[in-house]
Formats: sequence, structure tokens, C-alpha cells
Amino acid sequence: MSRLGIVIIGRNEGTRLTQCLESVLHSGHPIVYIDSGSVDGSPDLARAHRIQVIELDRSTPFGAGRARNTGAALLAETYPAVEFVQFIDGDCTLDSQWLSSGVATLTSQPDVAVVCGRRRERFPEASLYNRLCDLEWDAPTGEVTWCGGDALMRLSAFQRVGGFNTTVKAGEEPELCNRLRAANWRILRIDADMTRHDAAILRFGQWWKRQLRSGYGSLDLACRFRIASFRRFVLSAQSWTICWLIVCGLLAGAAAAYPSTWTYAAAGLWAILPLLQIVRIALRFRSKPNASGKALWLAALMVIGKWGETLGHLQYLRDRLAGRGVALIEYKQPAPAPTTPVAGVLR
Repeated sequence: MSRLGIVIIGRNEGTRLTQCLESVLHSGHPIVYIDSGSVDGSPDLARAHRIQVIELDRSTPFGAGRARNTGAALLAETYPAVEFVQFIDGDCTLDSQWLSSGVATLTSQPDVAVVCGRRRERFPEASLYNRLCDLEWDAPTGEVTWCGGDALMRLSAFQRVGGFNTTVKAGEEPELCNRLRAANWRILRIDADMTRHDAAILRFGQWWKRQLRSGYGSLDLACRFRIASFRRFVLSAQSWTICWLIVCGLLAGAAAAYPSTWTYAAAGLWAILPLLQIVRIALRFRSKPNASGKALWLAALMVIGKWGETLGHLQYLRDRLAGRGVALIEYKQPAPAPTTPVAGVLR
């Protein structure tokens, strides 16, 4: 049983952390919890569950990569027999059958460094934003280029490439997986339920911050680490925002200077191009059960979100030009703190 250890990371997850802990407590594996400056009593909650806790020093910037590295190091030091590490965020719960599926994959395929499964939103019906996250998690299986924050990793491979890069604040998993693949390791997503995630995005402002974070992280990975897929993400966002706006201005100017049916038609068609993109995405979403009659609204959010990503690019460029380090952008509101201990935990 000591071949596997579990690292939970969190910051002000409150009741979400309680649910996360309950999902792993009976696994029989060593568990550590790494806290990034919570003020809601999360570290004490984990200790009440008899889990080893480290509260990260506030003098160094927080980040998921830093927390996961700390947890992996603690497991390796405390439990030398650990070969595999399951990373899970404090806003997620682990499926009861996942660990056996993941360990079987790593054991049978020694060239695989990371295995992940299906992540699902716990409350997709709570908001369009949660539902959009659920669609985002609905990724194809097989060999992939990166995993998400919840993943089962081979500790030796993780240590060999130096773990997570703590300067990456959004997209630390793709950056790590990029180095693992460069070292001839493989990343697999298998057809098995892994975790339930609680995005808890109920307001437009939260979702907008998440888009800023996505754009900020994408440009960081494209510029500093030259990851090709993130260059495409950056190009997509800027094509639907900056480039679209520039061409709109040029065509409007052409229509004013050279009025004709053709210039008016070209300007009008270009102006409605985002609407046509919304329709195209909505038609693609119609076949997905988790779109559930909201395909048009979800598609509209995806197109509008490109503007948030582009603003994230501008924030990143501002920080780099000012000589500031890469910033952490938080979008999630703290969850309510538990009011009573879980029955059977405090004895």
C-alpha cells in the first residue's frame, strides 16, 4: 500500500476540502495536505482528519507548482517506498475506483510518467460557467500532451525532471509534461472516472478572471517555454479580438472612402463573423449531453472569453516589461468553513 501516496493542495477551500479529504481517507495510502495561506481554518481541518500538514511560508509567492513540489518531497522523505504520487486539488473529490486503475496503468506501462482520467464538474447545472468547465474537462483519451492538476505521476520521473516549475502560475502541468515528453516519457488519459471538481463559478466576474488567468498563462507558456500548442491558443484569442477589430476598422474605412455594394458587404460580413463563429460552435456542442440545450449560450461565452484571454496577454506583457515576476490570478471565492467536525474523525 505504501507504493502510492496522495498530495492534496488547497487554499480557503472550506467545505470543499472536507469533501476532498473524505474521498481519500479510506484509501489506506499516506496522505499529506499542503496549504497556501488559508485563513478559513483549512490546515486545522486537515489535522483533525489525522493528516500530515505543511503550511507554506508566506514570504515566497504561492502557486500550485510550489505546493505540489512540497507535498511530493514530504512524501518521498516520510515514506521512502512511495513510487507513485496522486496529486489532487482541494476542490476535487477522488473516484473510489480511480487509484487501482491508475496504478495498474503505470505498473503495466513503465514508459508512462503520468496517467489521468475523466474529470467532471460536480455541479454543472449551477451556472453556465460551471457547465463550460465540464465541457472543457471532456477531453479525448489516449496519449496526450499534458494532464491537468489532478493526475497520478511516477515519482522517479517527476523527480528526474525537477518537478513543477514554481515560476509558472497558470499552466504548470503542461510545462512539466513538456519536459517529461522531452525526456521520452509518455502522458496518458485513460477511459476511467478520476475526480469531481467544484469550479464554483457563479458570477460573470469570476469567470472573467478565469479567462484572464488562462490568457496570462497561455502567453507565459508560449513565450518563455515555446510550447507550440499554447502559441496556437494565443493566436486564436488575438485573431478573434485584436485582428478582428483592426480589420473591422480597415473595412469600415474602406466602405466610407469607397462606398459600394462590395465594400459595404465586406465590412458587414466581417462585423458579424463572431456571430457566425458562435453558431458554428453551438452546432458542434449540440451532440454533447453536458451542453443540455444551452449550446448557443455556451458558444457565446467561448467567443466572448477570447477578449478576457487577450486582456490576460496584455497583463502578462505589462508585468514582463515592468520586470515583475509572473503573477497568480485567483478567480475562486473561498468556500464556507465547516462548522462541525466530521463524525468519526475526532476520537
